[in-house]
Amino acid sequence: METRLVTFSDESRICAIGQGTWNIGRNPSVRKEETTALLAGIEMGMTMVDTAEMYDNEEFIGRAIGGVRDRVFLVSKVHPSHADYRGTIRACEKSLRRLNTDYLDLYLLHWKSRHPFSETIGAMTELQRSGKIRMWGVSNIDVPDMEDIENIPGGYACDANQVLYNLQERGVEYDLIPWARQYEMPVIAYSPIGEGKLKDSPVLKKVAKKHGATPVQIALAWTIRQPGIIAIPKAGTVEHVRENFGALSLTLDADDLKMLDAAFPPPTHKIPLAGW
Repeated sequence: METRLVTFSDESRICAIGQGTWNIGRNPSVRKEETTALLAGIEMGMTMVDTAEMYDNEEFIGRAIGGVRDRVFLVSKVHPSHADYRGTIRACEKSLRRLNTDYLDLYLLHWKSRHPFSETIGAMTELQRSGKIRMWGVSNIDVPDMEDIENIPGGYACDANQVLYNLQERGVEYDLIPWARQYEMPVIAYSPIGEGKLKDSPVLKKVAKKHGATPVQIALAWTIRQPGIIAIPKAGTVEHVRENFGALSLTLDADDLKMLDAAFPPPTHKIPLAGW
């Protein structure tokens, strides 16, 4: 099977399904199982591992991937309260120490902060220059602010936007995804299964039955149906990792998409990014 890949500006080609880690590593009784799951995903080729200083699990992630760091596309995020020039650099250096690595493949501003974008971008540029990050981007940032970022010195180097995107949350299709495609900027979709809610959808169950798949796999295949999108579902068990990986071999046909559109209508107007 040829794995679907998304290309970044430095020519890194990354599997269109990666691994989210929100709430992973917090419960000592399941850390071993979660570590095994994370490593299994990397072994399968799902090499993007996404964390953040806010997740309070960077030390766990660092230990889990320590032996395979060179195979991982490692993503972390600066908390907006730290996103001035000096704060961003300090936060990155602390993340690097916790993750026990010399560099991040991608460093994101977690959401819009009270600090000017120009300060955050200045720090990101300096972190790149010093080799502490390979690329930088943003998360939860809507089109008007993305346009502002592009016009700030150094802002053109923004390499990704991580946003909420799934069948229930399609607002970004109206303008953000087309905007990102225009700039050849990968979009990273978090909560692609709607925090698990979509697996109970009767329509997803129906489409899944047709394909001999699971509703989770249909939801993921739908999320990555367009080029340039990476989904980062969370999985705490090897079984769940395998299920996520199986979505890469699914292709939804026109009838499937029509049925899903009827149940989860695409946006017909601008819907601002929620919650941040």
